[in-house]
Amino acid sequence: MIGYLRGVVLHQPQLGANAAIIDVNGVGYEVFMASAQPSGVGTEVEIFVHTVVRPDALILYGFDSLAERRLFETLLATPGVGPSTALAALRTLGSDVLAKAIEDGDVKKVGTIPGVGPKTASRIVLELKGKLIMPEREGAAPTSSGDIDEVLKSWGYTSAEIRDALKNVSLPDDDAQALKMALGLLRRS
Repeated sequence: MIGYLRGVVLHQPQLGANAAIIDVNGVGYEVFMASAQPSGVGTEVEIFVHTVVRPDALILYGFDSLAERRLFETLLATPGVGPSTALAALRTLGSDVLAKAIEDGDVKKVGTIPGVGPKTASRIVLELKGKLIMPEREGAAPTSSGDIDEVLKSWGYTSAEIRDALKNVSLPDDDAQALKMALGLLRRS
């Protein structure tokens, strides 16, 4: 599965569309973006990706952060919510406002998502209230391996999973790189 892309924006979505084309070493990936606009044509971007494989298509959904991708994946687990609805939720409300609306039980706010009626909004709130774990944003990055363990635990990994995946592994000093490496190792195990 494709989980991360770093490349240059070749094509930026026009108003009303949400697919960008990202050039990664000469290969153009079409990515449906959760954010309204990537940085601009010619700009280097880093995108966390959720990959959907169907018999007729390979579809990539792109996010600015792991937390945003995690929220998208959590929304997909809700009955009646597919990738288009989950993407619309993030594009309309943003991850922070959406998570707060769900935690506050604000069905009316969740109902403002295009394609989500009162019944689906109620189901989203009912299914997800109290279950969302929103890790800190980039501004509050972990500062030690213990902090990295805490972030990984907040994303649902157990202490045993973290210990087994990171056994005999030396993580980089840069916290962001260490977190990316740890996530890659956890996904393989």
